[in-house]
Amino acid sequence: MTILSLIAGVDEAGRGPLAGPVVAAAVILNPDDPIDGLDDSKKLTPARRAVLEGEIRARALHVGVGMASVEEIDAINILQATFLAMTRAVEALAFDPPHILVDGNRLPRWRYSAEAVIGGDALHGCISAASIIAKEERDRFMVQAARRYPHYGWHSNKGYGSAVHLEALREHGPCPLHRRSFAPVAQLALL
Repeated sequence: MTILSLIAGVDEAGRGPLAGPVVAAAVILNPDDPIDGLDDSKKLTPARRAVLEGEIRARALHVGVGMASVEEIDAINILQATFLAMTRAVEALAFDPPHILVDGNRLPRWRYSAEAVIGGDALHGCISAASIIAKEERDRFMVQAARRYPHYGWHSNKGYGSAVHLEALREHGPCPLHRRSFAPVAQLALL
């Protein structure tokens, strides 16, 4: 294994929801132990994602997770909060990777050698793995939050603006996990 084979993939989950943090993951796969079935987390069933998450955590060389809170999202905007979560995910790795592939068309301002790859979560296994880890971490967070705030249906909608979630926002107003800088929440908070 060469140092150049230790490329990290980075992706996020949770840019669009009305509630909860944005979560990013950085994954360095083991080139000597490939994982079959890696793909964009949105293309996988929840059951398949859960199986792959276990395989990634067991077989990848390194996994780092970073999060940006609702307060950070509201303070600096969702794009900058996403970059912050990505930076935290890379910093959570055991060492600085020689190169990073980031899903999307923009990169955080950081000191790492990196490139943005549009659709990278379907093209590079390391980004796919990061996509799966980020999605599973965020979904678990929202399911746990649903126990504390049961009105919003987060166990199923994970904080996205579903009809159930929007109706609960109208009836109960926003809770501390809602992104008040997002228009649907801000508009309903004024009612």
